[in-house]
Amino acid sequence: MSTIKIENTNNSAIIKFIFDKILTQNSFEYNSIDDVDNSNLVKQLFHLPFVKKVFITANFIAIEKFDIVKWQEVQEETKGMLEDFMSQNDSIFTAKNTASVTEVFAESTPNPNVQKFVTNKLLTSQNIEVLNKDDANDVPLALELFEFPFVKEIFISDNYISIMKSEETQWFEINTEIRDFIKEYLQSDRPIVSKNYEPKSIKNLESKSEFKQTNDEISKQIIAILDEYIKPAVAGDGGNIQFLSYSKETKEVNVLLQGACNGCPSSTITLKDGIEATLKQFLPGKIRTVNALN
Repeated sequence: MSTIKIENTNNSAIIKFIFDKILTQNSFEYNSIDDVDNSNLVKQLFHLPFVKKVFITANFIAIEKFDIVKWQEVQEETKGMLEDFMSQNDSIFTAKNTASVTEVFAESTPNPNVQKFVTNKLLTSQNIEVLNKDDANDVPLALELFEFPFVKEIFISDNYISIMKSEETQWFEINTEIRDFIKEYLQSDRPIVSKNYEPKSIKNLESKSEFKQTNDEISKQIIAILDEYIKPAVAGDGGNIQFLSYSKETKEVNVLLQGACNGCPSSTITLKDGIEATLKQFLPGKIRTVNALN
């Protein structure tokens, strides 16, 4: 039987039901029952009077509700309905119309040299940062992207690719070329990442004295706060934040900024006014400063 975890989002009207397996390699959004032609489960969801929209991708189903109820009143019932369906079916989709055309959209980020290329397919469940071509051998997609002379760094996560360009090139000159390449690559079903891939950015930090992986209770609390309150916003801007360590003596938190966050002019503001302030709010007296070890 599938195990389902309930996860809140920044929007109080939307919660996510996280499954313990991949549901789809594509993404599907349903605004009403009239949109549904490939899932009996989604049809059942729309028969619930509070369901407004349904979004499915990777390993979760996100549901937006109408204001007639609070999620606390119906989330367990909805979870039970999903679990019951999965106990009787191998897939949430019917056989036909589960395939979708690959789409790629370019989005700007706070970093002027980084664009986020979002696709309707799940690319990876890892956070893959490739800082140069020499580190791209185990990431075939990145290796081919580095053939473009203006590509400097690449970050791949979930359903998007953040690309850092050289300063002398303008985005309007290369956007279409990159978007078309990514779309063609994904449609060809070539691999995104090999099984041998290891995060180079973490391995390079292991020699630094500041990098000492911590797993104490406060470290666990910091990770939970980052996952719930910081990472979704950072991912929306094409980046990622990874916890490295916490020192009880100095009250310092060390993190790694990846993707669009790495080298972004506004990253210092994000670090101090966003990440540091949030941790201080939730862990009063435990945090003095947050350092990015990039």
